[in-house]
Amino acid sequence: MAESVMDNKSKSEGGSRRRWAVFFAITALIIALAAASTASPKISLFGKVNKLCSCSQQQKYTGIVEDCCCNYETANLLNEEVLYPSLQELVKTPFFRYFKVKLWCDCPFWPDDGMCKLRDCSVCECPDNEFPELFKRPFRRGLPSDAPICQEGKPEAAVDRTLDHRAFRGWTVTDNPWTNDDETNNDEMTYVNLQLNPERYTGYTGPSARRIWDAVYSENCPKYPSEELCQEERLLYKLISGLHSSISIHIAADYLLDEDTNSWGENLTLMYDRVLRYPERVRNLYFTYLFVLRAVTKTATYLEQAEYNTGNPTEDLKAHSLIRQLLYNPKLQAACPLPFDEAKLWKGQRGPELKQKTQEQFRNISALMDCVGCEKCRLWGKLQVLGLGTALKILFSQNGEDKIVQTLQLQRNEVIALINLLNRLSESVKFVHEKGAAVERIMERQSGLFPFASILLQKVWPFSSSLLS
Repeated sequence: MAESVMDNKSKSEGGSRRRWAVFFAITALIIALAAASTASPKISLFGKVNKLCSCSQQQKYTGIVEDCCCNYETANLLNEEVLYPSLQELVKTPFFRYFKVKLWCDCPFWPDDGMCKLRDCSVCECPDNEFPELFKRPFRRGLPSDAPICQEGKPEAAVDRTLDHRAFRGWTVTDNPWTNDDETNNDEMTYVNLQLNPERYTGYTGPSARRIWDAVYSENCPKYPSEELCQEERLLYKLISGLHSSISIHIAADYLLDEDTNSWGENLTLMYDRVLRYPERVRNLYFTYLFVLRAVTKTATYLEQAEYNTGNPTEDLKAHSLIRQLLYNPKLQAACPLPFDEAKLWKGQRGPELKQKTQEQFRNISALMDCVGCEKCRLWGKLQVLGLGTALKILFSQNGEDKIVQTLQLQRNEVIALINLLNRLSESVKFVHEKGAAVERIMERQSGLFPFASILLQKVWPFSSSLLS
């Protein structure tokens, strides 16, 4: 009797061990297949060849960019051949490398309780002997935006489509009606070398970071159902969404993968979760890119005649040459002469009202940058919002159509912010165009592996159990 019990117990234990062996063998097989499928786009868990390189998947974004005058294919080609190479060189020149910013200021909306996890959150400020001596000279003060000479006899909502007649008259200190920053108090401003303070992951997360974007979207540009609102009402949301997408791409593209070894690289999962899985966010990135490009091309004569003096004649000449190459590139002028048509906006009875409302909302967004609890995030937030505000100022000037007396006045910092913003958007567009489809395929395959493995185990395990019992 005892021997029979022992024999049955031994058989039971042996069957259990065999079932577990089969379970682990199946699990190992699934993992191996998953790894092979991820490593090679031609390997399928179902023994078939996946057609992942078809044209339809490679060219997910085609046709005219919504509310713009240029298509995705042209935008990508021009970015690759013209804009990206020129901008990469331009932002490294001394004139565009140094940005003046007020890093420490009180948040006008709530107490600043943001905390950064990494030392990479801090900004390395320039000592006085590093940035150009010419930058220390005071600007001449220009006419205020509401001066009679600027407004007399001109419809408030009228839009001038070209600024080619406007000549550069020296850098000035003039208030930008679209932004909240004040450059007149130089004691509170500091110069920062942007090349030493790249935009990337800083560890700034949690409620403080989320509160910034929540305030931006919920209070100043609420998400819209696109079919219900006019183009003017969609404008601000699309610009902010496009900027948000670009910032997320830069964070994911330069991410701290391992804090112990200080290993940096691409976080494709984050990039997919934040941007690539949402086609609307990618489309808004292209919209913002073309919008800012239009502002730059509209000021071609002004930027060509501007002074890029830093005390380094060789570098200053290089900056001026790169600006000319960018503005007057024949490929750009032929393929996409009008990236965005600002003349279509602010028409009709509601035009002035919508414009004023959008301007007030953007000013609030600009003020929110003082609430960012991470120093480096605040730096790049302020720079890019100023760049976007400069584009709005250029495209939606209130001066009207009297081309003789119109004079565009830009701060040096506005031009630096505008060009650096266009460069950041150019980098994001390049990444999406070159790697976006591949990242989407990888993420979609990985997300589909676990449900398949679960179903397979549910079906195979009962069979193996009964077979080996």
